[in-house]
Amino acid sequence: MSTFNAETADNLEDIEKQFAVVAVEQAETYWSLLTKVKGSKLRLTQYDDEIYDAFMEMFPEYQDIEKLKKFNENDLKTKQAKEDWRKFCALFEKKIEDYNFGTLLRTDSSAEYGQYSTCFVVRIQFYAFEVARNRHGLNDWAVGK
Repeated sequence: MSTFNAETADNLEDIEKQFAVVAVEQAETYWSLLTKVKGSKLRLTQYDDEIYDAFMEMFPEYQDIEKLKKFNENDLKTKQAKEDWRKFCALFEKKIEDYNFGTLLRTDSSAEYGQYSTCFVVRIQFYAFEVARNRHGLNDWAVGK
């Protein structure tokens, strides 16, 4: 029996589609939740406090509420940002299930998920932004939408 090696595996279209479907389903579930419960009242994980503290410490630029509210996807993709996010992700590797699984994140917390307001990130990045946004009430507007 051979083992699966992600580095040498073909990008199979069906597998990519399955990942996309799961990411969209997660986004739809989260959005549905935000339309029913104020984000400021939500806990996304049992590690929300730790995620928030590490996010604010390692990425102090997001202490600026305007930058937390709306960011440019390219800010996450610089060489330095990628290295910083790798270090952040490693903190939660053993704590958050599927911490590195791809998911969708809104680049603008004042907008719904959409073609121009969404980017693809790993789950722990999603948690970092959304826990922080919820703490600051940036998602509360969505209730009743």
